[in-house]
Amino acid sequence: MPLVEAIDLAKFFIVKEGGPFSRRKRVIRAVDGVSFKVDKGEIFGLLGPNGAGKTTTIKMLVTLLIPDRGDAYINGYSVLKEPHKVRENIGVTLSVERGFYWKLTGRENLLYFAGLYHIPKKIAEERIDYLLELVDLKNAADRLVETYSLGMKARLAFARALLNDAPVVFLDEPTLGLDPRSARSIRKAILELKRENKAVVLTTHHMYEAEMLCDKIALISRGEIVAMGGLDELKSLLKRKRVIEVEVSKFIGDLLRELESYDFIEKVAVSSLEAEKQKFRITLKEGDSRAVREVLEVFYEYGVGIDYVRIVEPSLEDVFISLTGRAFEDEMDRI
Repeated sequence: MPLVEAIDLAKFFIVKEGGPFSRRKRVIRAVDGVSFKVDKGEIFGLLGPNGAGKTTTIKMLVTLLIPDRGDAYINGYSVLKEPHKVRENIGVTLSVERGFYWKLTGRENLLYFAGLYHIPKKIAEERIDYLLELVDLKNAADRLVETYSLGMKARLAFARALLNDAPVVFLDEPTLGLDPRSARSIRKAILELKRENKAVVLTTHHMYEAEMLCDKIALISRGEIVAMGGLDELKSLLKRKRVIEVEVSKFIGDLLRELESYDFIEKVAVSSLEAEKQKFRITLKEGDSRAVREVLEVFYEYGVGIDYVRIVEPSLEDVFISLTGRAFEDEMDRI
């Protein structure tokens, strides 16, 4: 039996448009038909751009939001029918800065939350010592939390999520905004959870993080899973295709339309790097190397200054682009 099973999860929000006196409403499909399973000892990643529905999915799984459709089971318990049992079987980190008492030390905060879990004091102290070592906070354990950096708060939040030694751990963007050292500590600790045979569900928009940590990855776009599988399995979707990366210092709208009109080009995605600079990622259909030359000729014909061009190995983002036609940066803000 999987430790986590999501079945056709959906969450819709109704928002008003046109000002406070308008009667116009719009339905936002934040999550629409998400299904997946996570086994013991598996790290499952929900990978997608900001606003794709990752956090909404996590909130339904941890009983913070009630699904409008579908159900999910955590260690066999339904999030709809047995939410109290679900909460006993999970550890959660949704925000690195909320929920701590800043006038208490890191250790005192963990002791307080251990008390809420009704963990006996002696067991709690031993568990806290282990967790502080795990997240590299042992030397700062007796400092006030108000003196902690963002990275230290993130590591403390991670330790708090593991206090009850639950079989399932949910981590929402666990390394967002962290310095490299703190991010490394969190990733190392996540891999330790896998060795402890826990099921881990994490959300991220970092390709590198998903590739490094996850046994299985679900690419999510606009509330729907567009592809799911292991890293090699997902990349095999573009195994025989070439991806050209071109950075230019001037963008012309007609150029994009011209590229999209070619039969040998499957998808074109453009992301802004800085003022007047763009990066094109062009996925070619199967064919010979002449296609690369033809693509570059299009740029030259339009008088676009090319800063660099290279053929790259297809990445998870290229898989995402191939399936959705959008780069991560193109995804619209959503709930």
